[in-house]
Parts: sequence; structure tokens; C-alpha cells
Amino acid sequence: MTETRIDPALIEWTGLNGLPRFDLVKDEAFAASFDAALAAHEAEIDAIANNPEPATFENTIVALEIAGDELSRVSALFWSRAGANTNDTIQALERDVAPKMSRHYSKIGTNAALFQRIDTLWEGREALNLSLEQTRVLERHWKGFVKSGAKLEKPEQDRLSAINETLAGLGAKFGQNVLADEKNWVLYLDEGDALDGLPDFLKDAMAAAARERGHDGRYAVTLSRSIIEPFLTFSARRDLREQAFRAWAARGENAGDTDNRGIVRDTLALRAEKAGLLGYDSFAALKLDNTMAKTPEAVNDLLMQVWEKAVARAREEEAELAALVAEEGRNHEVMPWDWRYYAEKLRSKKFNFSEAELKPYFQLEKIIDACFDVAERLFDVHAVEKKDVPVYHPDVRVFEIRDRDDKLVAMFIGDYFARSSKRSGAWMSSYQSQHRLPLKNGQVGELPIIYNVCNFAKPAEGKPALLSLDDARTLFHEFGHALHGMLSDVTYPSVSGTGVSRDFVELPSQLYEHWLTVPEVLTRYAVHYRTGEVMPQALLDKVLAARTFNSGFATVEFTSSALVDMAFHTRGAVEDPMAVQAEVLQKIGLPASIVMRHATPHFQHVFAGDGYSAGYYSYMWSEVLDADAFAAFTETGDAFNPAMAARLKSYIYAVGGSVDPEDAYKAFRGKLPSPEAMLEKKGLAA
Repeated sequence: MTETRIDPALIEWTGLNGLPRFDLVKDEAFAASFDAALAAHEAEIDAIANNPEPATFENTIVALEIAGDELSRVSALFWSRAGANTNDTIQALERDVAPKMSRHYSKIGTNAALFQRIDTLWEGREALNLSLEQTRVLERHWKGFVKSGAKLEKPEQDRLSAINETLAGLGAKFGQNVLADEKNWVLYLDEGDALDGLPDFLKDAMAAAARERGHDGRYAVTLSRSIIEPFLTFSARRDLREQAFRAWAARGENAGDTDNRGIVRDTLALRAEKAGLLGYDSFAALKLDNTMAKTPEAVNDLLMQVWEKAVARAREEEAELAALVAEEGRNHEVMPWDWRYYAEKLRSKKFNFSEAELKPYFQLEKIIDACFDVAERLFDVHAVEKKDVPVYHPDVRVFEIRDRDDKLVAMFIGDYFARSSKRSGAWMSSYQSQHRLPLKNGQVGELPIIYNVCNFAKPAEGKPALLSLDDARTLFHEFGHALHGMLSDVTYPSVSGTGVSRDFVELPSQLYEHWLTVPEVLTRYAVHYRTGEVMPQALLDKVLAARTFNSGFATVEFTSSALVDMAFHTRGAVEDPMAVQAEVLQKIGLPASIVMRHATPHFQHVFAGDGYSAGYYSYMWSEVLDADAFAAFTETGDAFNPAMAARLKSYIYAVGGSVDPEDAYKAFRGKLPSPEAMLEKKGLAA
């Protein structure tokens, strides 16, 4: 029998500065390579578990930290493809690989001999003379094994393993269903009144989307956020807005093969059962263990404190929009497909500028430059773009990140444009995390290889990509995550970069957004794509004055989603998730003119895997932190205060999970924050 081998292209990364050779990666190589990498990792685990020597931090924990490097490399390349440039072959394999990986890690998590070694170290940790980082790493492994069922009896372990495997398959299917609904729905428009109100940048993007789908000369409304949101903002055709909005809101809720409602029901039941097996009252209690928030009650207290202020503001905003509807001689109520359209009119009326007027000043290239410039001013790192490097799609770009001495710090990959092979949204991930451990191949440590994926509308050939202000914030947000990975300075990979608690991980990204609207950044990078002229001071003043405009709407959209997430995961199994969603929204008083930012059947943060399940609140939890953290700079009168920037780098961006997040934040700021700065930033303070 021929031994299954890992395709060398998947694990021997011989590209620039250790990048993968994406041009050599073949879809058909993944299946056998996964099998071989899983087997190799299993052999490594068995060797650690069955080591005849007494357990030490080095022969057990450090060995676990560097085990499975081949599997990590195959996985990193595969999941990158599955999210950013998928196809039928990758999707079929994803449905197979997700439960297989779950089964593999369940087997490791219930390895009795291995847990005995870890448990021995944990119980005797006081005598091991460990550093703070080593103690954190040991704790992470011990708690991870306990949550994997290491302390359960064999029948319960087997049931937990089966649950995790099934959940992995359900999550993969959920995400694929949403992508299918987004890919399969399109509204083609022709010249004439169907385009009334649409600015040139949007028509260009819609023409490009139609051309990509073989409809040259027409205009495509797609469910990519980079097209659907500006269409709902500018289209004067209420009937078309309604048609597009209903399709957008119904993703994952269309009867048929892509309907996610049954997946949600089954997922919630299995998560509740999993929590019970592990001794928790609810899945929310399980997920919040070892976070800053700690309990569902603490989360709901924060969410409801914000909700009451946000919904009151949203009703004031709705009344202003209704007045505009009446001024036009119309007699309809403000519906969800009306809000963005009339909010844009109100913004223009109140502040005398529109999104269309603003957009020519936000060129993608310039905002990327702004991201890099802010990083250089704060953290002494600069970016050097490298051309002619093999990548996984022609739109992808590669940068070296270097320090003030020109030493290579990280590799950064940017994938900015929407396409039908990419799931919606924006995210950061890594091919390789920073650490300083010696590897089996003799190499010591690894350079972080970090990537950002966005979904901005691709412009027509020869035209610049223009962003909305929200798009620009998204770019800064994801680059903040990237910096968290690239500036990491730890010894152990499990606590590297974004390896922190879920409700702390959004702090570096949300904080970084603040620098986009620092006046000296805007005056340098917000330049008109045709004339090169800087955004006029009068327009800049209006933009800054309008920062809290429509904040009631935005906060209600988000907070309703977070409250539904928490309700699902504190209740447990429910027969009809959509009835629970409706019940929660009715109880909290969601206005009929606003919908959840992520309705349950397309709530990928929560159901396409469990990354943000019982954790969507964490964006707001981190927002409390980021508002207070930026105030640390503004209080000095200098948004780039060098001393404060050095503290930020040392205590927030560089330490990863090697320090307790509360301790890390207090080391930076001297105290923990209250929600007041966040409410003030949103314009919701009393």
C-alpha cells in the first residue's frame, strides 16, 4: 500500500520570506494531504502522551505548542481558500474536513495519558518556577482539555466528540448556504429610471458586477454589502429598494437546500447539550468562562444599558425621517428599505454633505497608505509592497512590514475586492503566527504571516476604487487586527497575537479605527481622486460633526443581534429559533423600521462555527475599552503621543494572550474603563 504523503507545496513554503507558493497549491492535493497531516499530528501527540519520562513543561507543554506544524500549514491554506476564493471542489472538501478535524481534536482532548501529564503540571505549578507567560500557556492547555471533556467518563466523552463533529459539519453547511444565497440572487437593471439617484461610483461597481456575470452593458444589484448598502442608500426607486432589501434580509431563510433555520435549531440543541455535559448551566456560561465579561448577566446588563439609550435615539431619528417622507408628499411609514435612503437625505440636509460627495475623497489606495502611515507614526513600522509574488488570486497584494532599522517584522497580505467566490464580510487571519520556539526543522521562531480580507466593490478598468466612510473604517479595523498579529512579541504560539479572550480581541481593531478621523490623517489622505485636492476644511468639519449621526440606528442594529445571540445561548434548545428571535425583538421593542444587523439564518458570526456564539456582544465590550483607550491619547492633546503609543504597543498589541487582559489594560491605562466614554463616542451619553 502506498503511503499517503503531504503535498510539499502545502507545507514547504519557499516563497518570498517564507510565504506559501500559492501558484503551486492545487485543490486536488488537499484531501490526501489532510489525511497525512492528521496522522502525523496524531503520532506526535501519542509520543508526547506516552513519553516514559516524568512530565515537564518542556517535554509536554512546549512539545504540544510545536506539534502539528504540518497540519497547521495545510489547514491555514485550506481555510483561506474556503473563505476567500472557494469553488465546488473546496466546498465539498470543507463539508468533509470540518467534522474530520473536530473528530481529530476531540480525540486529542480526551487522551487520558496526555491529560494526566498536563493535570500533573497544573496541580504542581507553584513548584515549577514558571514565568507569567508560561503559566498562562499551561492554564490555556489545562482549561482547553477540561472543556474538551478530559474529566468526563468515556460514554460522555464519546457523546461530546460526536456533538463537536456534528456541530462542525453544521457550521460549514450554514456558511455555504449563506454564500449560495448571496451568489445566486442578482437584480439586473438597465439604463433609465431604474438607475435614478445612483451616483457614478455605484453604477460603475454595478456595471462591473454585471460584466463579471456575463451581462455586459447592464447593471447588477448583488447582495455584496459593498453594493447592496449604497444601493439602499441612493436608489430613488422604492420598489427596487424593497425588492433588494427583502432578498438581503432573507439570506439563509429561503425554503430549499440553502435554508438555515433547521441548522440553527439543531446547533442550539447540540450546544446546550455540550454545555450540560461539561457542567455548565448554559452554552453562554461555557463560552463566557475565562472572558472579561465572565457571566451572561454582566453581558446583558451592558447591552440593555446601551439598548435603552439607543432605541430612544433611534425613535427620534425615525421621526425625523418620517418628516422627510411627508415633505415629499408620500404617506408611507418608514420601513427598513427606506431608512438608509432617507437617512442620507437627512444627513445632506443637516450637515450639507452626502455620502456621494464624500466618496471621491476616499480612494482605496490612499486609505491603505493611511493605515500604513498611522502604524509607522505609532509603532515605528513601515510597509513595502512586493510585486510579482505568487498569490491565490490576481487581486491579492503582498507587503513586507519592517521596523525603523529595516528589519523584517512580518508579511502582510491584502485581499480587498468582492467576488462571487468569497464569503461576505471582512476578516483578519494568519497563515503563520509569531513565536520564538525552536521547531523540528531547526528553525527558531516564526515570522507572522497575516492577511486581511475585505469585500469592497471592484471598480471598472482604469478607475480607482472609492470607499464609503464605513468602508474606510472597515479597512482600518481589519488592519488593527493585522497589527495585533504582526506586532506580537511572545515566546509561545498559543498566546501569540490575537490569541486572547473573545471580548478583548476587538480592542486593537476598534481602537485603530479612531485614527482614520484624526484631522491630520484626513487632511493628508482624503484627497479627491480626480483633482488630487485635499478634502476642503468645510467638508472635513462637516464629516467630523456628523460622526454620531444615525448612531441610534447603528447601535440598535448591532445590539438587537447581540441580545438575540445571548438569548439563544442562555435558553438552550428551542424548537423554533425564529419564534425566539421574534419574541426577543418584541420584548425589547425593536422599531419596525429597523432589522437586526444579522438575522438568525445568516448570522455567520454565531452559526458558521462558534467563534462569536454567545460572544457577539464582544464588539461592544471592546468598544468600552477602545473609547477609553483613545481618550488616553486625546487627554494628552496629541493623537500620536509617543509615550502613550509605546505603552499601547507594549501592553496591548505585543503581549497577545501572555498576560491577563484586565492586567494588560490596566498596565496601559492605569485603570479599567466605564461605559461612559463609549456612550459619549456614540453620542448616546445622558
